[in-house]
Amino acid sequence: MPPGYNLAYHSLPDNNVYKSTTIPEAKSSILEYFKKVFNNANTSSSHFAPLARRSEPLINPAANTIATIVTNDRKMPSSTVSEEIRLLRRGMPADMLDDIELRTVQFQTPCTRSLNRADLEGVEEAIVETDRGTLLVAIQGDRRKPAILTYHDIGLNYASNFQAFFNYSEMRVLLDNFSVFHVNAPGQEEGAATLPENYIYPTMDELANQLNFVLSYFGLESVIGLGVGAGGNILARFAFAQPEKVEALILINVVSTAAGWIEWGYQKLNARYLKSKGMTQGVLDYLMWHHFGRGTEQRNYDLVQVYRNYFEKCVNPVNLALFIDSYVRRSDLNITRDMDTTRRRDSNATLAMPIMNITGAYSPHVDDTVTLNGRLDPTNSSWMKISDCGMVLEEQPHKVCEALRLFLQGLGYAVKVGRPKFMSASSLEAFSYQDDIKNAMWMLRITENPISKIVTC
Repeated sequence: MPPGYNLAYHSLPDNNVYKSTTIPEAKSSILEYFKKVFNNANTSSSHFAPLARRSEPLINPAANTIATIVTNDRKMPSSTVSEEIRLLRRGMPADMLDDIELRTVQFQTPCTRSLNRADLEGVEEAIVETDRGTLLVAIQGDRRKPAILTYHDIGLNYASNFQAFFNYSEMRVLLDNFSVFHVNAPGQEEGAATLPENYIYPTMDELANQLNFVLSYFGLESVIGLGVGAGGNILARFAFAQPEKVEALILINVVSTAAGWIEWGYQKLNARYLKSKGMTQGVLDYLMWHHFGRGTEQRNYDLVQVYRNYFEKCVNPVNLALFIDSYVRRSDLNITRDMDTTRRRDSNATLAMPIMNITGAYSPHVDDTVTLNGRLDPTNSSWMKISDCGMVLEEQPHKVCEALRLFLQGLGYAVKVGRPKFMSASSLEAFSYQDDIKNAMWMLRITENPISKIVTC
């Protein structure tokens, strides 16, 4: 208790131990006590003046009785209030005690992620003429470096399908050694005009054949294919027809067989509704199931809302219906695994290049990827199921990036790697003085694939 109150204290009896520990015993009258309190308040420094000039004082000095404050249905004596005021004056600045009036409240919607091409940095677009119309191809990175060719799934384009993955920090470091060519299916690019009614959409084999024009236009001798869903099926057809132009394949949720009756029925209904009514709720639910599987809202609600909004507002329904109709009419890839190991390398029955076959644990295409894996050569292919995801590029980009890095290193490419996460101070000091070692470990640049030909053992 601050000095100057002229109060005495005595201990409580033993039977009052559950009450307050001390009880003030006033030696002067209550009126004299209030006079002393307010005299001290008036003689205090000007720093606390705003508190004394409050428009609604806590204690009424004109009252002849003890002023009280009612808080939570309890009455507090004015002496306690005065003491608290003095303590607040000594420990808090006056501007913190000023009244603040809340006049307006404005609600702001938080910024949501977009799936447009403006979020991809350093992208250049080009129009490529083919035998079945034009294709929009987006180029990312240095064209002089080895090329990665991507192809998107139904309902998406190069930006919405690969934006998050190629903007991922580890993938950006990896792309310092490669150039990327994103191919868009006809009419699926952002802001595409509706295709004419008499336009005959290319079949899956014709879409694969269009990639010959893309490689010729950019002067690419061979590429590394990265395809998702329908795009992976197109790349697999192109690799099977032109194996010398595809160095390796990364296939995600790819189906190698023809459409079954259930898929054919659903997709035909979706195409009909898209042409007549636009993006209906049934089509939207099917697209979300196709890309994410089931239970995605419980895993990642925000991601689901981003793609729902994209499908509703940013997709041309007529063009998408044509692409879906072409995909549902696909033929079987007609690849089989040769069980005779002596002639397996010379067989043309399956894909000969290295292949990484990826799927998500919650994806509806897990069984289809298992079927594809059974048709591939086990000596140059690998199957990977990534847990806790359906759309692996969106939900688990770190795992896919790490798998892709190891896959490229297995092809003979020297890939730039980051600094080790755990390193002692002495090690850091040693590396700081050894520039040649630092450049060799952290600044590797790819120049050429050292494995020019496949060596037959």
